[in-house]
Amino acid sequence: MVRFIRWYGSGPLHLLVLIASFAIAGYAMVRLFAVRPLEVAIWFVGAAILHDLILLPLYSLADLSAHAVLRHRATHMPQPPWINYLRVPTFLSGVLLLVWFPLIFALSAPYPGATRLSIDVYLGRWLAVTAVLFAASAMALALKLRRIRRVARADEERPAPGHDATS
Repeated sequence: MVRFIRWYGSGPLHLLVLIASFAIAGYAMVRLFAVRPLEVAIWFVGAAILHDLILLPLYSLADLSAHAVLRHRATHMPQPPWINYLRVPTFLSGVLLLVWFPLIFALSAPYPGATRLSIDVYLGRWLAVTAVLFAASAMALALKLRRIRRVARADEERPAPGHDATS
């Protein structure tokens, strides 16, 4: 098992899940290509171009900017990787925006007839979900910092090894 993990880089369960996800994606692709091959090919090429030429530089620049603006000074206490607490809600909010942008920006006229909802509710709901995501992430970071500081304080109060309290 150790040899497999060293060769593959993870456990066999990871490999099985990866194979299953590729099988599901392959099945979906075969089904889509059977119905609309040209549209699917255009979508894949367009998605690759959009990601590589526009989105990747854009979110890389945003990540570098966040690092530059929110740079912490070195402290004697260990710090968690805080940038991930910013990346995760930003990513989730961005995916929601990407999927639902026609409704969020009121660009979809026929949709309200199917849902019986006004087109005006989506922007507020997306903003609320985004606020909840960032609040939950901030709470998770605060709890992590509290736990780290508690452990660091306990380490400071513990006597050094070999140090006798009676001397």
